[in-house]
Amino acid sequence: MNILWDFDGTLFDTYPAFTEAMYLLLDGKVDKHTILKELKISFSNATKVFQLTENEILKFKEIELSLSPSLKPPFPYVEDVLKRSGCNVIMTHKPKQEVHTILDYYDFHQYFQGIVAGDDGFPRKPHAASYQFLHDRHYLDLAVGDRELDILPAKEIGLRTCLFQNDTAGADFYVKSYRDFYDIIK
Repeated sequence: MNILWDFDGTLFDTYPAFTEAMYLLLDGKVDKHTILKELKISFSNATKVFQLTENEILKFKEIELSLSPSLKPPFPYVEDVLKRSGCNVIMTHKPKQEVHTILDYYDFHQYFQGIVAGDDGFPRKPHAASYQFLHDRHYLDLAVGDRELDILPAKEIGLRTCLFQNDTAGADFYVKSYRDFYDIIK
């Protein structure tokens, strides 16, 4: 099976680090549960909800980049899935250097045959151009993400979809733990 993966919140548990960075930026004036809820919708959503200025957005990115990759671990059992897949590719809005920093830290480069990152010039999700680009090169079967935004472009180009730790209607499969991944998507 050839799989397209979202990065943040799907392969790597980065949201606790993002939440901490936003909490620091907001000087503790917003509780972490509220921050996480807004970030899970999207970073753009969170910037609007918390009325961040361009300077504050840059400061958030500075704080987040300063956090060790050790605070952004892969989800349990995802490595087992990556090892069993025929081909794995990543489509993320995260800048490519940040992706490589985390992949290097966990020695995960070996599992990926392609990456489209936020600075590669493709339109942002839910536009399907980056998904189509990866599909044309790697003959993908499935797209896995943690938000509806991750599966919409996959559905548009005819891929099966899987939502991770999200029950939003519209996916073909739902997975709470990667331990059960292959049992669920059969």
